[in-house]
Amino acid sequence: MIPRYTPPAIAAVFTDQARLDRWLEIELLAAEGWAQTGRVSAAEAQALRARFAGRQVDVRRVAELEAEQGHDVAAFVSAAQEMAGDEGRLIHLGLTSSDIVDTCLAWQLRDAGELLDKDGATLQQALGELAVHHRHTLTAGRTHGVHAEPTTLGFKLANHYDELRRSRARLAAALAEVVVGKLSGPVGSHTTVPPAVEEHVCARLGLGVADVTTQVVARDRHASLVSSMAILGAVLERLATSVRLLQQTEIGEAEEPFASRQKGSSAMPHKRNPVLAERIVGMARVLRGHALVALEDVALWHERDISHSSAERIVLPDACALLDYMLQLATRLLRGWRVDAERMRTNLDWGGGLTYSPRVLGALMLEAGWPRERAYRAVQRLAFAARDSTASFRELVAADAEVGAALRDAGVTVESCFDPGAFTEHIDATYGRLGLALADGGDAGEPVGAAAVAADAGLGGGSW
Repeated sequence: MIPRYTPPAIAAVFTDQARLDRWLEIELLAAEGWAQTGRVSAAEAQALRARFAGRQVDVRRVAELEAEQGHDVAAFVSAAQEMAGDEGRLIHLGLTSSDIVDTCLAWQLRDAGELLDKDGATLQQALGELAVHHRHTLTAGRTHGVHAEPTTLGFKLANHYDELRRSRARLAAALAEVVVGKLSGPVGSHTTVPPAVEEHVCARLGLGVADVTTQVVARDRHASLVSSMAILGAVLERLATSVRLLQQTEIGEAEEPFASRQKGSSAMPHKRNPVLAERIVGMARVLRGHALVALEDVALWHERDISHSSAERIVLPDACALLDYMLQLATRLLRGWRVDAERMRTNLDWGGGLTYSPRVLGALMLEAGWPRERAYRAVQRLAFAARDSTASFRELVAADAEVGAALRDAGVTVESCFDPGAFTEHIDATYGRLGLALADGGDAGEPVGAAAVAADAGLGGGSW
């Protein structure tokens, strides 16, 4: 894991010392499980735990032994036995390396998953607040990068909100599959360690028990987890891409936070680049690569080989760290986001209301009774004229002898065709489906906690 992109809380889950501490706890719990079966005495298991009270297996000693033995778990067992004295014979009794490694990994992924869920919930709240606040902030909808129909910034954000909550649910389901331990021996058939020991250890750690294993827990679980992380990364990438597009100079409708002493470029002092959003996009690419590795790790030879383990040492901690970093970065971006609603209206009115052409088309067909092809060609002619001249589309529609007269004869005012409310009439139904509470029937006003959120981030009030 690169420290630059690793939140400290996630890093703490995957340090070498944290891993050895967890391995030791699994060994101590296994000894207690053996005592419950009567194979060893309760006094012996208690004495073993007492040997390690306030002590940790030394990372450096394990490294020394691994250099000699060529096996990390065997080195750990040797180091622990050196510390345990006579009770050391209870360490690793009946177990194989993967019993310790896979159970520890499930424990680590559970703890990392809780951090991911917490930061995901924070981002979802920020998105929800902005979606409600800006639900009536008019902007141009764009398809193919070209103006389509009017929409609102809040409605665009509501789409991102929905994607995020689905991805969080998908990730939670994948985590539920992966947080299972196993202490089932060399080929998973419990020949050297009874199910009761496995169940004791997993219960004490708050893990499920894998129903059936080989020497390892099947890696389809881990592939599902990292794939879910990659999908969530892609969802964050889409959000970041939306920010980048709105920040383009020619659009200029919104921009990510920019600190008072920040520099956008070493050579060009005028620059305010969407670097946070671009970083999220880059991290999403790395996550997709990790998902491919996790899928490659599923097909192991027979009851186990170790082709997966070296790759997992990289991709599993790194995927957790990257995704958590991305979630925190996206929250920081949204909480300091600056929105220029006036620029949005100016852009929306480009060409004198070209984005209202569907309303004129509909009025000609439904109210004036024109055939669709005739209506479409007439509106298209006026729209292209507005694009290629300084005349406004609205003015051209009103002045056109054929179109304007047909609308008037049908009792349709030009103003009604250019009413933005027609495009936002039903958006509150979407908010209801999403469970986003609206303050009233009009503008939502200041998002809940927005001032406190901005102050917390050290970004000031900004423009919401």
